[in-house]
Amino acid sequence: MLIEVARLLLGLSIALFYRPIASTILQQERVLDTYFRRRGLNLPSPLSDRTAQNLYFYIGVAICLLEAIRIWTMLPA
Repeated sequence: MLIEVARLLLGLSIALFYRPIASTILQQERVLDTYFRRRGLNLPSPLSDRTAQNLYFYIGVAICLLEAIRIWTMLPA
């Protein structure tokens, strides 16, 4: 039960701090994109800021919902 609560809190923290998480990861993706483009390897461009923020928010909410359902099903009847 402790692991499920920890996962629920992880999902909640991702949903709460989705903007800083998205900006940090996008910054690293842009650095990698520049590195590979300088060496002649054209990869798809990184996501837009708004798309990445929405993606991380929805991932956090999905984790919260899945873990809440898992905790609910584990409770004794």
